[in-house]
Amino acid sequence: MESTWQRVESMHRWILENGDKRTDPWLLVYSPVPIICIFLCYLVVIWIGPKLMKHKEPVNLKAVLIVYNFAMVGLSIYMFHEFLVTSWLANYSYLCQPVDYTPSPLGMRMASVCWWFFFSKVIELSDTIFFILRKKNSQLTFLHVYHHGTMIFNWWAGVKYLAGGQSFFIGLLNTFVHIVMYSYYGLASLGPHMQKYLWWKRYLTSLQLVQFVLLTIHTGYNLFTECDFPDSMNAFVFAYLVSLIMLFSNFYYQSYITRKSKKS
Repeated sequence: MESTWQRVESMHRWILENGDKRTDPWLLVYSPVPIICIFLCYLVVIWIGPKLMKHKEPVNLKAVLIVYNFAMVGLSIYMFHEFLVTSWLANYSYLCQPVDYTPSPLGMRMASVCWWFFFSKVIELSDTIFFILRKKNSQLTFLHVYHHGTMIFNWWAGVKYLAGGQSFFIGLLNTFVHIVMYSYYGLASLGPHMQKYLWWKRYLTSLQLVQFVLLTIHTGYNLFTECDFPDSMNAFVFAYLVSLIMLFSNFYYQSYITRKSKKS
């Protein structure tokens, strides 16, 4: 009878051998082990970081945050442009788009921006580290950790097996939202004098919710139509988006509806 370890080895071998050969050589893609190690380190930092900072003063990261947030704006603009222009040049369908596994220039260009999108999710784990160093532990919510921790696996799988196709729509919408979101954080990091210009914070959550609803409709449509894109991936993405809608809706309610009623 096959042992548990043999089953794990067999699964790992299947993962390695059945990926997109175009993206396998790229950083962090070939094997799931590096991304699993990054995730485990992330959990360790969340667990031990607040303990190490408990008796220390918050670290002044103003200069770092200004550079980081506006750099993320720049990266998001680049990715949004690439998703938009490449999909347009390749005549992508917004209803059903199979993955182009060919080494064609447009196929490789879409695969490349998918990798950058995945890698941006790894970079965004820094958000959590900045919260810890600044002793903003109230920001380390289940929503925050769940969203950041799962996105790196979701898009690792996307780049490993489905670098392109209709998943481009997720990248397109999400990079647009992140242009707005990191612009807000970048302006906020400039100092308290910017607060009077940042009245639109609550609308960031609304924008994220609109994004998730649109993606849920897009993915749900493909679950019930004939489309050469894996139904298993569509089903997973659909369930994941529903979980995000529930969590972000609860965050919006607790942050803006309940808090407002308490004030009044």
